[in-house]
Amino acid sequence: MIWDELETGLEQLTTAGLLRRRRVLDTPCGPEALIEGRRLTAFCSNDYLGLANHPALITAVQEAAARWGVGSGASHVVSGHLRPHAELEERLAAFTGFEQALYFSTGYMANLAIVPALLERNDAVFADKLNHASLIDAAQLARAEHIRYPHGDLEHLAARLARSSARRKLILTDAVFSMDGDLAPLPELFELAERFDAWLVIDDAHGFGVLGPGGRGSLAHFGLPPSPRLILMGTLGKAAGVSGAFVAGDRRVIAWLAQRARPYIFTTASSPVIAAALLTSLELIAAGDARRAHLQRLIGRLRTGLAGLPWPLLPSPTAIQPLLVGGNAAVLHLAEALFARDLWVPAIRPPTVPVGSARLRVSLSAAHSFAQIDELISALRERAANAGDSGEACDA
Repeated sequence: MIWDELETGLEQLTTAGLLRRRRVLDTPCGPEALIEGRRLTAFCSNDYLGLANHPALITAVQEAAARWGVGSGASHVVSGHLRPHAELEERLAAFTGFEQALYFSTGYMANLAIVPALLERNDAVFADKLNHASLIDAAQLARAEHIRYPHGDLEHLAARLARSSARRKLILTDAVFSMDGDLAPLPELFELAERFDAWLVIDDAHGFGVLGPGGRGSLAHFGLPPSPRLILMGTLGKAAGVSGAFVAGDRRVIAWLAQRARPYIFTTASSPVIAAALLTSLELIAAGDARRAHLQRLIGRLRTGLAGLPWPLLPSPTAIQPLLVGGNAAVLHLAEALFARDLWVPAIRPPTVPVGSARLRVSLSAAHSFAQIDELISALRERAANAGDSGEACDA
C-alpha cells in the first residue's frame, strides 16, 4: 500500500537524520524566540536588517489595511493590480536602477517565472551547481538544454558556452549562495554573458538590502550598472522584512514576463497591505547604513571568535555563516546541545547541501547584539573543548 511506503520513507528519513522538524514560535520574528515556554536566542532567520517586526512596517500595514482592505481578489492581469502594487514596482525599478520591475508573491514563484518564459527548445541555460532549488526547478521546467557547471568555475563555464550552438543562452546564478554564504563572481559572469551573447539572471535573495551602497544589492556591491542582458531577482521577505519578490530588468523583458510568466499570470496577487509595507521597507533599507555596518561588525566578531574550532567556518563575508560539521548525526547532536543552552541554530543536511557537508547555518541579523554573538561563541568553544576531553569525534 502506498501509505505503508510513505510510513517507511518517513522512518528512513528519521534513521538517516534527515527528518525536518517545525517549531512553533510564540513571538514575532526577531533575535529572541519563545518556543514551548522557553526563550532562546535565534540564529535562524534571514531577517538580516531586523526589519520584520519594525514599528514603521506595522504602522504601514495597519494604515494600508484600513485604506485597501486585506485581499487583492484576482490576479494582477485581471483586477488584482492595486495602486500599492504599481507604486512598489516603480519604486523597486528606481531603487535598483532598472527600467521596470515586476512584483511576485514569493521568490520561488519569481524564479520559476523567468527561465521558462524566456527559453524554448534549442536554447540553453548554464547554471551553477550550488544554485537554490527554485533555480534548479526553473531550469528543469524550461524546455531548453540544462547545463550545470561546477560552483564558481568560470573556465568550465566559458568552455561550455563556447561549445554551445544554442539559439539563446542564459547564465543562471545565485548572487549570494544561501548555504555557503559566498558571492558569485558577477563581474566575470557578466563578461562571459557579453562575450557569448547570453542573458545573465541573478538571484539576489540574500544580497538585496544588505550589500552595496544603500543596500541596493550584489550588482551595486560589484559596481555593475544595469544592462539589457541583466535580469535581477530579489526577495522581499529577508532583508526587507516582509514577503514577496521582484524581477527587474529591461522594459521588454519585464513586459514579456507579464505576458508569458505562468506563476505571475495564473495566481492571485498578494495583499495590497504587503505592498504598502514594502514601500516603507525600501525607505528603511535606503537609510540603513548603520544597520548594515553593525551587521558587518557582528560578522567579524563571530568569525574571529570561532577561529580554530574543529568545525571550520566556510569562507563567507556575508550574514550567512556556515559551520561545517560533516555527518548528519554529528550536526544534529551539536544543534541539540546548543538548543539545550537556549541557542537556536539550524542543522542543515542533505539534500539541501551535498552529502557529507552537513552544517550549522548561523544567520546573523542587525538586531543581534554583541552579547548574543559572544554567547554563541562561548557555547561552541565549550562544546569543542568537552568533545576533545571526552574523545568525542568531531565529524568534519
